[in-house]
Amino acid sequence: MAENNDLITELTNAYWAELETVMNYLSSSVNLDGVRAEEIKKSLSADITEELGHAQMLAKRIKELGGKIPGSMDFKREQRSLQPGNDSTDVVYVIKGVLEAENAAITQYKKLIKMCEGEDYVTQDMCIDILSDEEAHRTLFNGFSKEYSK
Repeated sequence: MAENNDLITELTNAYWAELETVMNYLSSSVNLDGVRAEEIKKSLSADITEELGHAQMLAKRIKELGGKIPGSMDFKREQRSLQPGNDSTDVVYVIKGVLEAENAAITQYKKLIKMCEGEDYVTQDMCIDILSDEEAHRTLFNGFSKEYSK
């Protein structure tokens, strides 16, 4: 049961990160201004739905494993680099924040995949699917970073 509790804890950490990402992508997709920001705003808006879907999958799996989905009073903020900046036209600031969040998510899902190896193939498969999405987001924003950092 201790191993299950550790897995539930790590799934819950991923759940919170996905929800925090939704909040921060929403703020950036609305707060950014300027012609250069339009493509970033569109991408973030599309990613909101996908990240929320990840949180829903994680919540369902946590429940299936005997865990309890926490409420907002248990939420601890961690994504400092995705907080709205002072300059609403600073697209590079947002891109860097997104890349930091995606890299953290990739690290978390790789950790979960290893935890599940040989033990919990259902959770492992779910995490592999989510990892694929997060790597695709990172690739997209790496491309934005190359273009917008010129």
